[in-house]
Amino acid sequence: MEILKNYDLTKLNTFGIHAKALYFIELKNELELQELFKIPEFKKNEKLFLGGGSNILFIKDFYGIVVSNRLKGIEVLKETEDFVLIKSMGGEWWNDLVNFSVDRGYWGIENLSLVPGTVGATPVQNIGAYGVEIKDVLENVEAYEINTGEKKVFSNKECKFGYRDSVFKGELKGQYFISAVVVKLYKKESKNIRYKTLQEYLEKNNIEVTGPKTISDAVTEIRKSKLPDPKILGNAGSFFKNVYVDQEKFERLKKEFPDVPSFNEDNLIKIPSGWLIENCGWKGKRLGKVGIHERQALVLVNYGGATGEEVKNLAFQVIDSVYQKFGLKLVPEVNFI
Repeated sequence: MEILKNYDLTKLNTFGIHAKALYFIELKNELELQELFKIPEFKKNEKLFLGGGSNILFIKDFYGIVVSNRLKGIEVLKETEDFVLIKSMGGEWWNDLVNFSVDRGYWGIENLSLVPGTVGATPVQNIGAYGVEIKDVLENVEAYEINTGEKKVFSNKECKFGYRDSVFKGELKGQYFISAVVVKLYKKESKNIRYKTLQEYLEKNNIEVTGPKTISDAVTEIRKSKLPDPKILGNAGSFFKNVYVDQEKFERLKKEFPDVPSFNEDNLIKIPSGWLIENCGWKGKRLGKVGIHERQALVLVNYGGATGEEVKNLAFQVIDSVYQKFGLKLVPEVNFI
């Protein structure tokens, strides 16, 4: 296990922002992980665990140690007539786990196809797309306490999942390294095509759902049509969370903006942030090296050579304009480092 100094992180974040780490280590197995906790550079410095770099915006160099999760392996732990438990190491690409599952006919994560990043990052953010969240299928999380090196298994309940939130993003932020995730998937049909965009795509293209791969392929095509490839145009996917309001606030908003879209979820009303941003005139707008994507108002992009500060400044301009027009506060999904 090699410790690298002044390491260039440009290719390790999907925004393609130039930043350096004082120290950098790439972990390839759990033995190296256990050794990591004894290294002085790890014990004495600020720490950042990096997966696919798809939910990070570097606004400056990181004057600590960056640990890149490259733990690999996917295995079936248990199989019954009805379900299967699959364990994936945290350094696996999330979409590889999706493909592993749908190719075998397992239901549960097909709606989360093409979500960027690694498996280890999924519980932190409680990733979600097209009507499904990781909390819906997660059995447990294996993680190491970084101060003691002790391994702990977190149940679904102990993860305290919320909307794009978990205990790892809140009270235990920065305290654990997620080494593996176990998901419970189903062998009998349990399709979820209630999400409007997905439903409309299937109907428009006369697609009959014959298995989880049908939904996975549809979601993949939808995402490709809306979201830019980070390898071509730097971005972190959806930059902002959707907005949730109570019924009273929604009724006031609807009087002023009758065409505001809404979705009822858990006694609250979800308003798509993309609609709010687009109706403030931001969609497709470019400011120098940064801008809002022409096909998806939720996506901030780096046209090349932008700094993290430039992306951050654009984000706060968007937040301010939405608040001024609608009285609603956008919250970034992306973490500023």
